[in-house]
Amino acid sequence: QVQLVESGGGLVQAGGSLTLSCAASGRSFSRIATGWFRQAPGKERELVAAISWAGTNTYYIESVKGRFTISRDNAKNMGYLQMNSLKPEDTAVYYCVAGTKLDWTIETITSPYQFWGQGTQVTVSS
Repeated sequence: QVQLVESGGGLVQAGGSLTLSCAASGRSFSRIATGWFRQAPGKERELVAAISWAGTNTYYIESVKGRFTISRDNAKNMGYLQMNSLKPEDTAVYYCVAGTKLDWTIETITSPYQFWGQGTQVTVSS
């Protein structure tokens, strides 16, 4: 079992930056993939970014490429999402997720994640 707790959300002006953090406990964090979903009001959840267990493979949705960076520190059981050049359309609740991913195909990356955090609100003002 893995427990995940997000932090770092808040209110920021368009063009600003935020870093989200995900603290993991329970089962070892080093052997599972992690990622970030977001859900805006009236919209479905979407996977924003993901990173393989060793940190060598990443995935981003097109709308955040070049602006967001996902990373992890397995020694600290921490995951991060650095968000730069934020836009109002980035406003959402962001969820840290984790799960077993045995390969790094789009089908596997986007398949369900076993563990979810409670979410942290990110609001970007225009």
